[in-house]
Amino acid sequence: MRSILVNADNHPELDTRIDTALALARSVGGHVTVLIDTPISRYIAMDPMGGSYVVSEALEQACAEDDARAAEVEARLARDDVPFDVIRSEAEPVEALARAARLADLVVISRSSGIAGELALSTRTPVLALTDGKPLAVPPRSVCIGWDGGDESALALRSAVPLLASASAVRLLTVAEKAGGFPATEALRYLSRHGIHAELEELQRRGSTEETLAVAVTRHDADLLVMGAYGKSRVREFLFGGVTAYFTAEKGGPALLLAH
Repeated sequence: MRSILVNADNHPELDTRIDTALALARSVGGHVTVLIDTPISRYIAMDPMGGSYVVSEALEQACAEDDARAAEVEARLARDDVPFDVIRSEAEPVEALARAARLADLVVISRSSGIAGELALSTRTPVLALTDGKPLAVPPRSVCIGWDGGDESALALRSAVPLLASASAVRLLTVAEKAGGFPATEALRYLSRHGIHAELEELQRRGSTEETLAVAVTRHDADLLVMGAYGKSRVREFLFGGVTAYFTAEKGGPALLLAH
């Protein structure tokens, strides 16, 4: 995870994201890229005749605020010991981050931004969604992996290896609910090849899958939950609920590392 992209919107948790990105980059000799986005489409209005025009005053104010944020971020990072750059975009946030993430190893956002699930679907790069006020400890103390044997959870596990390798405790959590997929023992074998010892915990389902996982994650006081994003279709999760929707909507709990 040497190339780390940080979403630098006007969300109050920007410091949490930057602190985490710097800690991760410092641990591996990496580079931090900070994205400041000014979505131009938000300042285009329609007139009654079907035409469109730019709300220039609002756009100028937004650009001035983003310019000031860029200057503050540059000044802060220049005082640190991690190489960095600050880039700009005029697209909508998910599109802007997905474009910038093409050659990134990790995208750092806030869970409360409301874009974690959509972003995970829009990029091949793993997404680290932080809980408000809780920078991720590097190295993490306790990591849980939600494992269902599917492609998404396998990708999330592989993506998390650099973090898992330095964690004090790693637990692979499974909830028996469907046949097929890679067995949990194969996941343990894969991790062992990377020098990572993980404990397997097979959970007896109590209520929904997501509730069962949440209880175990809380019991282990995890700093990070690694999971595949939208192993079921997004429409099905929207209609009936699901693991991704549950954890991305939750306000507390650990940071999430999502991959799809």
